[in-house]
Amino acid sequence: MSSELASVENVVGGETQTPNIGFTFYCRVAKKLFGSTEPVRRVLQRSFEQIMPGQKIETGHTDTIHDVSMDYYGKRIASASSDATIRIAGVTTGSNSHPLAILTGHNGPVWQVAWAHPKFGSILASCSYDGSVIVWREGNLNEWTQAHTFTDHKSSVNSIAWAPHELGLCLACGSSDGSITVQTVRSDGGWDTSRIDQAHPTGVTSVTWAPSMAPGALIGSGVFDPVQKLASGGYDNLVKVWKLTDGSWKMDCFPALQMHSDLVRDVAWAPNLGLPKSTIASCSQDGTVVVWTVGKEGEQWKGIVLNDFKAPVWRVSWSLTGNLLAVAAGDNNVTLWKEAVDGEWQQVTTVE
Repeated sequence: MSSELASVENVVGGETQTPNIGFTFYCRVAKKLFGSTEPVRRVLQRSFEQIMPGQKIETGHTDTIHDVSMDYYGKRIASASSDATIRIAGVTTGSNSHPLAILTGHNGPVWQVAWAHPKFGSILASCSYDGSVIVWREGNLNEWTQAHTFTDHKSSVNSIAWAPHELGLCLACGSSDGSITVQTVRSDGGWDTSRIDQAHPTGVTSVTWAPSMAPGALIGSGVFDPVQKLASGGYDNLVKVWKLTDGSWKMDCFPALQMHSDLVRDVAWAPNLGLPKSTIASCSQDGTVVVWTVGKEGEQWKGIVLNDFKAPVWRVSWSLTGNLLAVAAGDNNVTLWKEAVDGEWQQVTTVE
């Protein structure tokens, strides 16, 4: 271990505590001691290697896997495949996994799966090239039935996302037909549908919900007024933000967010814990990831390029606290990134 790395560990209280103390504090210490935040990056990388060991899961799919999603408790993983099935496996902290269920009902490749919050029961949603969205409900353990099937879209449904649980059981769906539908369950068990027509006229690739707590809510009046906002990405190379106002969805960013030169593969709205800004990550076929931020309502979104991966970037995903971004790229690597005190994004580690 280098002397400078040892010095950082002495100052901040040891490597094993790294993930639990403010990243900003670490960076400031390193900057003061060495004029660089590189020692912090190396400490974090070693920590992540220790606490995030790789685990291979045999799904049993017979064709390409397009999506995997972990349930709320981290005990089960659902996968979606071109073999038109969804498969659920149990996972443990060790190296073992075991199949639990196979869900069949789509007539084409399944692009995404998404678990609902457990307050609504054991519910899983899936979307497919066949234009349908299925909501699955678990009755007895590992016995799943189709609770509802949505056929509102005229072509492939490429992305689905459950709203924050404070907004109720509510599912956003983005389709190649250019529209976004939002399905909301009623008290009688039926579903209401609202629609954003021509959200991206050439097709919607991805949807993501804003946190239900508005930026700055923790330092505001203390009155909780849930936010209902979406972000979407499309084949038109754009990212757009939408807000529910007086019962209809309206665009909430002018102009649309444009820094990509090819189709947007994914968008992910970061949890903000009530902090005074909103953050969205977008990734593209052009190989870049852009991080968009805005402060107060009505201000302009500003984007910075996190990195050019020189290969298509397929997915971006935030940690639960919104301070760590995972990026899955076409170079077969998943990398983890954090923002330093100077606003620059630094790679923490590569997940093998």
